Amino acid sequence: MGHTKASQKQIRRDLDEKLSLAIPSRELLEELAVKCAETPTPDTTFQYGFCLSKSRQESELRYAVTILDSLVKEGYEHQIDCMVGAATALYILGEYDEGRRRCEAILRSKPDSRAAAELHLACIDAAEEAEQRRAKKAAAGTAAVAALGVAVAIGGMLVSKR
Repeated sequence: MGHTKASQKQIRRDLDEKLSLAIPSRELLEELAVKCAETPTPDTTFQYGFCLSKSRQESELRYAVTILDSLVKEGYEHQIDCMVGAATALYILGEYDEGRRRCEAILRSKPDSRAAAELHLACIDAAEEAEQRRAKKAAAGTAAVAALGVAVAIGGMLVSKR
């Protein structure tokens, strides 16, 4: 299924909106952490890790990736959901290339995963946008250095005429 840049951007906007509405409350995270500590099963660990994957705190997002990756390594039955959760956390962290790679791994084994497809396109769009911002900053920096060089050269010529 091909996407235009416009549709890719729209999918990213839609995903960002969904994620902004899915930020877990402190109370929910604490409740799940207690449940996970009291009854440490793969299911309670998954619930906690998946919820953490939508947080906005970097430490919680990184912990979510660790939890969900360990569940995949342990052979947890809902591995695709774990991988989507980890890719989501990576996307929120701004680690778009790693998030994209995780989505591609999901799509290779489950090509009909809508969540992975949306997240994949959002990662691509966000990475491209970040690269464009870096290129603009580099160009602006180069222009500033060139302008400074011209100013110094003109100043040097004026001083030498005296």
